[in-house]
Amino acid sequence: MRKSIILLLLNCTYVFTNAQTTQGYQINLQSNYKSGIVYLTYYMGKNFMVQDSAAVSNNGKAIFKSPNKLVAGIYSIIFPGKRLSTDFLIDKEQSISIVADTNKLDKTVVSGSEANILFREYQAFVNTKGKILQTEKKAFNESKTKVDSLKHEAIYKKESAVLNDYRENIVKNKSTSFLAILLNAMREPAYPTHVPVTRQDTIDNFNFYKTHYWDGITFMDDRIIRSPFFLPKLETYYRDVMKGLPTDSVVRDIDYKMLLARNAPEMYKFLLNWLTDEYINPKYMGQDAIFVHLYNQYHSKGLSKWLTKYQDSIVTRRAYMLMSNLVGENAANIDFVDTAGNQKTLYDLKSDYTLVVFYDPNCGHCKEEIPRIDSFYRASWQKKGLKIYAALSESEKLKAEWLSFIKAKHIEDWTNVYQSKESIADDIKFNRPSFRQLYDVVVTPTIYLLDKDKRIIAKKLTLEQINDLLLVKIKRNQN
Repeated sequence: MRKSIILLLLNCTYVFTNAQTTQGYQINLQSNYKSGIVYLTYYMGKNFMVQDSAAVSNNGKAIFKSPNKLVAGIYSIIFPGKRLSTDFLIDKEQSISIVADTNKLDKTVVSGSEANILFREYQAFVNTKGKILQTEKKAFNESKTKVDSLKHEAIYKKESAVLNDYRENIVKNKSTSFLAILLNAMREPAYPTHVPVTRQDTIDNFNFYKTHYWDGITFMDDRIIRSPFFLPKLETYYRDVMKGLPTDSVVRDIDYKMLLARNAPEMYKFLLNWLTDEYINPKYMGQDAIFVHLYNQYHSKGLSKWLTKYQDSIVTRRAYMLMSNLVGENAANIDFVDTAGNQKTLYDLKSDYTLVVFYDPNCGHCKEEIPRIDSFYRASWQKKGLKIYAALSESEKLKAEWLSFIKAKHIEDWTNVYQSKESIADDIKFNRPSFRQLYDVVVTPTIYLLDKDKRIIAKKLTLEQINDLLLVKIKRNQN
C-alpha cells in the first residue's frame, strides 16, 4: 500500500502544477544535434521529472513551448540518447534561449535569464576550483614525504576556503537570488561545538541543532522544492532529528511549517503530500496520530483539493481506520460471544493489563504466533496481572475450526470470543463501525496492549517488544 500512496500523492502534485494557466513559457535550444528528441526535465526530490519534449530539426534547433508557466526550479535539458544533460535555472523569466555543444557543455550559454548569469558564473568558478582540489587531493594521497603531504594539504585547505568564501559571498550579497537559496539548502546545518558533559548539555546541543537546521531556508518560497537538495533535508529532519520527540511536538512543528507555506502554493502542496505519505503508514508506534492530525487539520477541511476523488478516498479511509485506536486513547469496547455462547465485553475483563488479539485459525502466521503468545503469558505475563481477550477475526462460519484451534493450542483459559451474525447485522443496521475499523485489523494477528483503564499502551509490536514494555511499565509503577 505504501508504494501506491507515494505514487498517487506525488503524481497529483505534478498534475496540479502543470494545470496552472499563465502567460506560458518558451525555451529555444540550439545544439550540435541534427535529429532526435530532447527532453525538458526538472528535479523533484531525488528524481528527474519530464516536463516537455521536442524534436530536434536538421539545423539543430528545438523549441519547448506551452501556455502554462513553469514553476521555478532547477531544470535540465537531456539530449538525444539520454546520456548527456545540462542544468539551468527557471525563475521569473520564462522565455530563454540555450546554446549548447555536448562536446563542451561547460561552455553552455543561457540568455534571457538573470538567474542563469549568476548560476553560470558559479558553475565556472566551481569547475575551476574543483579541478584544483581534485589535483591537490590526488597529490596528497601520492605524497612520499611529510613535507609534500603538508604542502598539498595546505593548498587544499586554502582553495577550499576560497570556494567556501565565494559561496558565502553569494549568500550574503545576493540573498534573494535563487542561487543563494540553493546554496543555503546545500550546506550542512550548524552543529554545536560545545562538548556535552551533562544530560542538559546534550539536550542543549540537540535544541541548538534543531533550531538552526533550517537556517537560510524559507518555507515561503516555492523554488526550492524543484531541486535535489530540499527533499533529502526534509527526510533527515523528520526521520532523524524529530523521531524521538513526542507526537504533539512533531504536530506543532508541522503546523508551523504549513502556516509559513500557506502563501507558497507549490511548497504547501509538496509539504502536505510528503507528510501525508510519510505518516500514513508510520515507521514508529504512535506516529499514526500525526497522520490523523493531518487529515483533521487539512484534508478534511478541503485544503488538498488537488487530490483526485480516488486519492482523497484512500486518505480518508485510512484516517478513519486509525482514529479510534491511537496510542494513549481508550480502546473501543467490544461485546462479543465466548465459546459457551455468553456475551463477553472487553471492558468487563478486569486486569492490570489486557492483551487484545485478533487472529484467524487458518492463518499461517497466527499458527506460529498464538502459541508464542501463550508461552509469554504462562511464563511471565499472567503473574504480572495480564489477561488475554482473543477475538476471531473472521466470520462465524469458521467457528468449528476456531474451537478446534483453541483446544489444540491449549488456550482455553484465555477469553476467547467471536462476533455473532446478529451483532454484525446490528452494526450494518445502525451504521456502526466494525471491529476491523475500530482496531485497524488488516493483517493477522493484530495485537494491542491495554492498561487497567483500557487505554492503549502499545499496538502491533513484536512479542519481545511487548514483554520489554511491560517490564518498564511495571517497574515504573512500583517506583
